[in-house]
Amino acid sequence: MTHSRPNEFIPPPECPVFEPSWEEFADPFGFINKIRPIAENTGICKIRPPPGWQPPFACDVDRLHFTPRIQRLNELEAQTRVKLNFLDQIAKFWELQGCTLKIPHVERKTLDLYVLYKLVKEEGGFDGVCKERRWTQIALKMGFAPGKAVGSHLRAHYERILYPYYLFQAGANLMNSQKPTLTNDTKDKEYKPHDLPQRQSVQPAETCSIARRAKRTKGRCFKSELGEVCEKPNLRRRMGSYVAEPVKKIPMQVKEEPIEQQVEGEKSKVEQYICLVCGGGDDEDRLLLCDGCDDSYHTFCLIPPLHDVPKGDWRCPKCLAQECGKPPVAFGFEQASRDYTLRTFGDMADSFKSDYFNMPVHMVPTELVEKEFWRLVSTIEEDVTVEYGADIASKDFGSGFPVKNGTFKVSPVEEDYLSNGWNLNNMPVLDASVLTHVTADICGMKLPWLYVGMCFSSFCWHIEDHWSYSINYLHWGEPKTWYGAPGYAAEQLENVMKSLAPELFESQPDLLHQLVTIMNPNVLMEHGVPIYRTNQCAGEFVITFPRAYHSGFNQGFNFAEAVNFCTADWMPLGRQCIQHYRSLNRYCVFSHDEMTCNIASKADSLELELASTVQKDMCAMILEEKMLREKVYKLGVWHSQQVDYDLLPDEERQCAKCRTTCYLSAITCPCIPDQLVCLYHIEDLCSCPARSYTLNYKYTLAELKPLFQALTARAESYEDWASKVNKILKADQDNKSDLEELHSLVVEAEKKSYPETDLLSHLRQVIQNADRCTSMAQQLLNGKRQTRYRSGGGKSQNQLTVEELMSFVNQLYDLPCTIRQAPFLKALLNRVEQFQQQSSDLLAEDMPGSSALQSLLDEGAGLDVELPQLVVLRQRLEQARWVEAVKEASDQPADLSLDCMRRLIDQGVGLTPHACVERTMARLQELLTVCEHWEEKAHNMLTARFVFNIETLEAAIQEVDSIPAYLPSCLQLKDCVNGAREWIMEADALQAGGRIPGLAALSELVSRARSIPVMLEPLSRLESLISEVQAWKESAAKTFLLRNSSHSLLEVLCPRCETGPQKSKSKKAKDVSVPCKKVEVKLDSLFDVEKALSTSKDTVSAMATLSEVHQKELESLSMLRTSNESKFQSSPSCLAPTVCLCHTVPAGPMLQCELCRDAYHSGCVPGFKDIQTGLPWLCPLCKRSEKPPLDKVLPLLASLQRIRVRLPEGDALRYVIERTVRWQHKVQLVSPTQHPNGKARHIPGTASSQTLVGSNSCFYMLQPCIPLNELGTELEELLVEGLLMQVTLPELQQLYSSLLNRFSPSQHSLQSSVHDHQYHIAQDRSPPHRSPPHSKGQDGIPETKKEPERLEKNSKRRLEKENMEGQHRDKIKKPKKKKPKLSKERRREEKRTTSPSNSLSDLSYSDDSEEDWSVCSAKQCQQPEGNEVNWVQCDGSCNQWFHQICVGVSAEQAENEDYICVSCAKNDLTK
Repeated sequence: MTHSRPNEFIPPPECPVFEPSWEEFADPFGFINKIRPIAENTGICKIRPPPGWQPPFACDVDRLHFTPRIQRLNELEAQTRVKLNFLDQIAKFWELQGCTLKIPHVERKTLDLYVLYKLVKEEGGFDGVCKERRWTQIALKMGFAPGKAVGSHLRAHYERILYPYYLFQAGANLMNSQKPTLTNDTKDKEYKPHDLPQRQSVQPAETCSIARRAKRTKGRCFKSELGEVCEKPNLRRRMGSYVAEPVKKIPMQVKEEPIEQQVEGEKSKVEQYICLVCGGGDDEDRLLLCDGCDDSYHTFCLIPPLHDVPKGDWRCPKCLAQECGKPPVAFGFEQASRDYTLRTFGDMADSFKSDYFNMPVHMVPTELVEKEFWRLVSTIEEDVTVEYGADIASKDFGSGFPVKNGTFKVSPVEEDYLSNGWNLNNMPVLDASVLTHVTADICGMKLPWLYVGMCFSSFCWHIEDHWSYSINYLHWGEPKTWYGAPGYAAEQLENVMKSLAPELFESQPDLLHQLVTIMNPNVLMEHGVPIYRTNQCAGEFVITFPRAYHSGFNQGFNFAEAVNFCTADWMPLGRQCIQHYRSLNRYCVFSHDEMTCNIASKADSLELELASTVQKDMCAMILEEKMLREKVYKLGVWHSQQVDYDLLPDEERQCAKCRTTCYLSAITCPCIPDQLVCLYHIEDLCSCPARSYTLNYKYTLAELKPLFQALTARAESYEDWASKVNKILKADQDNKSDLEELHSLVVEAEKKSYPETDLLSHLRQVIQNADRCTSMAQQLLNGKRQTRYRSGGGKSQNQLTVEELMSFVNQLYDLPCTIRQAPFLKALLNRVEQFQQQSSDLLAEDMPGSSALQSLLDEGAGLDVELPQLVVLRQRLEQARWVEAVKEASDQPADLSLDCMRRLIDQGVGLTPHACVERTMARLQELLTVCEHWEEKAHNMLTARFVFNIETLEAAIQEVDSIPAYLPSCLQLKDCVNGAREWIMEADALQAGGRIPGLAALSELVSRARSIPVMLEPLSRLESLISEVQAWKESAAKTFLLRNSSHSLLEVLCPRCETGPQKSKSKKAKDVSVPCKKVEVKLDSLFDVEKALSTSKDTVSAMATLSEVHQKELESLSMLRTSNESKFQSSPSCLAPTVCLCHTVPAGPMLQCELCRDAYHSGCVPGFKDIQTGLPWLCPLCKRSEKPPLDKVLPLLASLQRIRVRLPEGDALRYVIERTVRWQHKVQLVSPTQHPNGKARHIPGTASSQTLVGSNSCFYMLQPCIPLNELGTELEELLVEGLLMQVTLPELQQLYSSLLNRFSPSQHSLQSSVHDHQYHIAQDRSPPHRSPPHSKGQDGIPETKKEPERLEKNSKRRLEKENMEGQHRDKIKKPKKKKPKLSKERRREEKRTTSPSNSLSDLSYSDDSEEDWSVCSAKQCQQPEGNEVNWVQCDGSCNQWFHQICVGVSAEQAENEDYICVSCAKNDLTK
């Protein structure tokens, strides 16, 4: 069964394309040898010269003319040609019987008679297929659709057309067989005449088809070297259209010889024309004469009978068998009838392509041309004929390349192309090509052939002569498409083609050597033959390798040039090719043995590689020749003669059997002197006995020996050297040589001028690699030592990776020689691997220690190798250090601040992700979140507008204590709570056991409390106490201090520490209590007194201190009085005394102080005109206060006792009252005689003028004074003490009036009325005062009793007026509010707890007198101003006063609703 070809061509894979550099391109055979391992696997390859390599086109275009070959495309393809030959035979078979073949159509397509014939034959023949009814299966195999009764049609066509031919081929007796005919009867009307090309049509003309085939081959000429026409084929040419056996032309119309011999005697002509079937001679008009043998047959005796006499030639059955049994004519290309020039051929080619594809030639895609070409060669229905100018000898018209001494003159720039190795005229005869040693100029092998192609013109499958290399260069034109198979697949390709087209190879065994047969590459590939393709463009080379089958076609008009060449590696293949030619009886182009001997004769000048190769080839030749000659001797050939075959042409020394060109020896026989045979075919020479043969030889075996020895001598040293090199290069690991030995081998090769063979190049390459490896290894070792001193720790640019180091170490050990640095690098690699293992183990841990990581990093940094683990280790080191830093910080919570945690988190964010880091980060982030929450919460607690109670803060602190971190706000909160606890303890201790705290301690405690942001329950009470104290001090100051007085309240109330006009006011010390040891306290200044009072533990010690100060006051005053009094006494000194504030002498009206006894100018004392007569006048220095009445002072002491706070002013006030009471008691004890009684009279008196001694001034006293010299000590002390008291007492007035009247009666009487008037005014302004019983009526002044309600109202009105004037100087009145029910009980309790000194006087107070007149208690008082400011009092536990506008309370709400301040509200919530 034949193979069904694919419908569409699939291009095979591309062959390799090489683009050599200029350096590689300079050595053609060196580059070809370099690419040979790659390119010989594909059979063909393409080489693109370097850019700029453009040889000039040197062919003489005007002289070039040629006759191309005619190529019918469908005759080129092997399977198509088999079909065409089959149809020729069928057509001839029926034509000889007078019928015309018409190919029927089945299912609208032409019936493939060849496939039908082969299928039926494979299925067992016509009878077998009919018997088994397999016509349907045959129809399916032929591609017809099932179910259309195609099988019956195929059977009918086969039975009519093919079955008779089958019987004829089988040798059946045609005379006795019943066969159908192809007459044009009604049964054939359904068949349309098949318009086949002329190749298949058989016309009933005068010339038969066989004559046409002979005619096509007639006139073919073969080019010899001289271009002559000869009958024998030219042995110096390409075997393109060789005919295996010459066949004489036999005309069909002429009988060559009778079939039967002439019988003795002559017969009549009528007897001669008798029917050979029936033997009768009648019906002469129905007798047919055979045009071949003149035998006669009746038309009705023939089977089948003929109705009419055929119009054309007719052959009898015997002649039919004789004609059809002739061997077919060998296929070859016809020569065109026209001679072309290059220009005319190009015009024809371009016109053909553009007409065929109906587009410009340059626009036709190569893929389209390729598919169309393979479609055309595979069809029998389309006959496309093209012409190909192939095998044009370059020596006749010139090569396309410039040659020396040629007609083409090159420019100086292009002279290099004359000797260039890629010039195809030079390549075959280069020193590296063995064809140089072939003496003859073989056209096509040593001399290039030219090829002028057109579209579809093709070169069929073939291999080069003698399996040589070939190189093709496309000078210009459209591309040439190539197909190639590698040399190892040559036999496979031949077998596939023989199996697919066996009929062609039966008649032409060397068909593939004729370049006339092509086969679709897809078919070959489907049968396992590797095929590769390429498109050769202008300026590109295509090289085919030994025994590589190749074919192809031209895409359009182009001009190419090709030549053969052979290198030393080809020598074994060349000898193998001769054996192959001998088996095919194929001509040799040259004698391989002759070439070998020619090379051996020049052994001394040969390159060693060639000498070595030829030496091996000659050795094989000598052994073969020796064996053959021994065989001949054994056959009995003893005659021999020496013949110089060099002088004989190849045609005269070819073996008559195998056509091999003989050179070393041949056998001849005297019977056929012109023939000879090789020693392989001695039996095929003639029938003579062997002893008559003669052995003709070129050399004796002894003569061949010196040639061989010369080659051996030339190649032996090289062989020894090469053997040594190969041994070293292939040595195992334990037997390697050192690098120095390889260097010595190269030195030896250079010294002995060994050629640049592949082995030497390989050795140089190995040494170069070894030297480079040695240098690199040394650099690595040096670099490893230097890295210990390298700073920066960065990666070195020359560092190798571990893979590179491992590869480099393996490369060192893979070198064919040993390198001394290899063990050190191996040790380094082991250290690296150990480091990697340690790194893997360490990194496998969850979080290794930083010290272990750092030590491993130090070790890795010293390896001087790029270790990827170093990056990971550095990352893990950063992670470990961070984790350790977090752990260390967590172990010291006191130092773990929020900033520290944020800093650690910021550091951890930049780390490479890791599970341990993530866990640590999560814990740290969680801790930071908790800390930030509590820190913010603590800060808010500390800075909140409303402070929290201590219980809330302690609960928060308990939660904070469990947080392992340093939280400043929380610690501050804790400190605040601790401070609050301490403060509360101090506050409780300050008033524990009924103690009365001092103002200094109380103020210091309250001041501390204000800096504690905790709600302190006692604070409001203590602040209220301090507020009450401040209000009390203000009230006392208004009571005692003069307007615009420079004295403080304490300074007024305390006894004077300094007396005299030069006294300086003590600076008030800070109100703090300083604990100290019990030492003697100095009381020289007010500061000392205040300090002593503040530090006193109780009232008794304070009273003692004040008594001591008072005693000093009396002593100082006594001395001052004496001193001042002495100023007015006569003195022997001439200096006048200085008095007054102005420190001048007395002059004019003067005033004398009753206390200090100093005199003052009336003009220096402000308000002297208001001086009242009868009252003691005190100077501005002695009068320090308003000296309020005692009834105003006693309420101040009572209110201070209710406040229960000790302060220096209070102690001083208590001492003032005690002094007052004691003084009153003393006054009462004075005898009545010492107290004159009577009414004073207001008599205007005049003072007498006085003149001091030593002074010209004259002065007089405006007011009389009690003389000191007339007073007793007791009365003087009593008067001085009364004048020192800062309280106005009626007893003092009475005592002073009495003494004044006693010692100055006249003046007393004059001033009595004024005194009484002033006294009663004072009585009206003062609250009622209940005197002790024993003092009643002593002063002679009747006591006035008033109602309690009236007195209470007057007292409240006065106190309110004084407070309002002294505090704000504006009208500010607090609203009246209902007092708590416990106020009276509290007052009774406070009254019971007052000191015993208060019992000295019976004081009556109203409820309103307890009102607290002070500043607003709001923390952010707005200090309102205006004519009237409204107040509100807290109804809670503090009873503090607030401006209504400061607490947001209206007047209506203050009257109708209870108001609770913020502090009381928080205390209630806390409770």
